[in-house]
Amino acid sequence: MTLGIWDVALYAGALLVLFLTPGPVWVGLIARTLKWVAAGMFVVMGALVIRSANQPIDTDGRLTRPGMWAGFISGLIVILGNPKAILFYAGMLPGFFDLTQLTPVDITIIVALSMVVPLIGNLAMAAFIDRARRLMASPRALRQMNISAGILLIGVGLIIPLT
Repeated sequence: MTLGIWDVALYAGALLVLFLTPGPVWVGLIARTLKWVAAGMFVVMGALVIRSANQPIDTDGRLTRPGMWAGFISGLIVILGNPKAILFYAGMLPGFFDLTQLTPVDITIIVALSMVVPLIGNLAMAAFIDRARRLMASPRALRQMNISAGILLIGVGLIIPLT
């Protein structure tokens, strides 16, 4: 094995940072390059959220369709369309290791870490989302959250042109 403990720890830390990095960076890029388009988008999104403040979360069946197959397809589409994972594995992974010197044991460790770190993060996020979903089961809490989110979105949309 050519990997040292420091190499493995550094790689696991980078995977954790990758997991914690927000994916929808495009919103920020649009805000910087097309400020008026982004501002309008935030204002419209905020107004739509406020307009549907009383609707339960599971109103849109496309997002909550039950079944293992629907969940698998949704997850697959999200993963395949995730540019941060593509950039990390294609651009940064070769910077961590000399790919010409890796042994089968090294590759096994890298693959295992690449699966375990995001799995643990996703399980923790799923537990958090389950708690939030139970909290949002209350119509009053859901309405307050939607109105707050809508006001914040509109606020961002109004601040972007001023920055």
